[in-house]
Amino acid sequence: MEPTCFVEIPQGSRNKYEYDETRGVIKLDRHLFSSVVYPADYGFLEETLTDNGRHLDALVLVNEPTFPGCRIDVRPVGLFQMRDEAGVDDKALCVPVGDPEWRDVHELEDISQRLRDEIAHFFAVYTELEPDRVTAVEGWAGRAEAEREIEAALARFRARGDGAVAAEPTAEQLGSER
Repeated sequence: MEPTCFVEIPQGSRNKYEYDETRGVIKLDRHLFSSVVYPADYGFLEETLTDNGRHLDALVLVNEPTFPGCRIDVRPVGLFQMRDEAGVDDKALCVPVGDPEWRDVHELEDISQRLRDEIAHFFAVYTELEPDRVTAVEGWAGRAEAEREIEAALARFRARGDGAVAAEPTAEQLGSER
């Protein structure tokens, strides 16, 4: 399994960029309120849809940050499980297929515990100072679970036909869901 990740946010950034599917552009969503940076390139797996109608998020471990809009063929090695104010917000943890640095990484256990802890810490605190944003880290699952989730997300995308992705909830919608 070698899906393609569309990078929205490069490793080391405090800016949160999002791809606007309607306009076909990458836009600045916000500068993170907390003094933390993304621990890996971050984006989504192309041609996937989660149960909530969004692309499946992905983290790609890279030695050097890429750039918003970069596409990387990836190998999933695990699944980071979490929730946010909109519900389940899992992220596939991946490595670049063609990068010799990551050629021997095939399982979650091949990633150091320290790096997994850094990723979990980032997602536990990155929205703490933002009003109306909540995250809850649920833990890690291995490669097999990641591949099952990716296959299901690919199937949902194919079944949907048009590939349309749900818009991000507005502040008003988030407030009304509580």
